[in-house]
Amino acid sequence: MGFNGWVKHTSDSDFTDWAKQCVVDYFNNRADVTDNVKITADNVFVVWFCKTLQNAKALLSTTVSDGMYYEFTYNGDKGEAYLDAYKKWQNTVWKP
Repeated sequence: MGFNGWVKHTSDSDFTDWAKQCVVDYFNNRADVTDNVKITADNVFVVWFCKTLQNAKALLSTTVSDGMYYEFTYNGDKGEAYLDAYKKWQNTVWKP
């Protein structure tokens, strides 16, 4: 499903399915061939999702233990979607 496949009248699950597929495509196109790992949408899960007016955002991760997480955003004003990929390096606690 592409940009024209998700509009404000489509369901939230259509958006999250689209987001999952984009993560699958991103991962599979960049995974090291020697790792011999390919994922499907069944390996991607939604951590958080929000839809406000014509915009939507989902935070996703995968069952691969590589520390990656993904942010998929649909900008309804521009009719554009963005996928940001992040790697968690560490979690540090700061106390006053």
